[in-house]
Amino acid sequence: MKRAALGFRMHSGWGVLVSVAGDTGQEEVIDRRRIAITDPAKPGANQPYHHAATLEFPAAERHLANCQGASERLALAAIKQVVQELEARHYGIAGAAVLLASGRPLPSLAKILASHPLIHTAEGEFFRNSIRNACEQLQIPVEAIRERELEKRVKAAFGNAASRLQRRIATAGRSIGSPWTSDHKAAALAALLVLWPASERD
Repeated sequence: MKRAALGFRMHSGWGVLVSVAGDTGQEEVIDRRRIAITDPAKPGANQPYHHAATLEFPAAERHLANCQGASERLALAAIKQVVQELEARHYGIAGAAVLLASGRPLPSLAKILASHPLIHTAEGEFFRNSIRNACEQLQIPVEAIRERELEKRVKAAFGNAASRLQRRIATAGRSIGSPWTSDHKAAALAALLVLWPASERD
């Protein structure tokens, strides 16, 4: 089987999943899609911490636990579908990358719910963790990459080839069509970092 890797950039309740493959110097995007990992019928699912902040504390904990279970199930189903489709095309998944924001540890739930900025931070982590947990359930090695470090890591990993690679990813929409947004480009670059670790790039 040919090697492939997955890259994720998440938002509140949804995100983009980009799959890449190819030998070094011949990398290509082989799949990209939007994935939804919340139940639209569940109140507060897209912004679980915002909704939890309107509830009494025990109810807030239950709401978050229920949302977490639902999001992980939906993430698992979405990723499993992609893996099965790629396997049918003779691609094996070498790993996955999830883009992070700050990556700073969060305080207790009570402190999060008392702070609007922390509520936003916690929601970002909530959906990224759903993806990470789903990948782990599927036994896909997953790496968290801070978005602000992505360009530096690409340059460090690919050296003189980094600029060429970034241009190829930036203009990939010309061949694969729209949408090809900053979300897709960042997810693709993150996936390439796990497709061929530095030890295998020579």
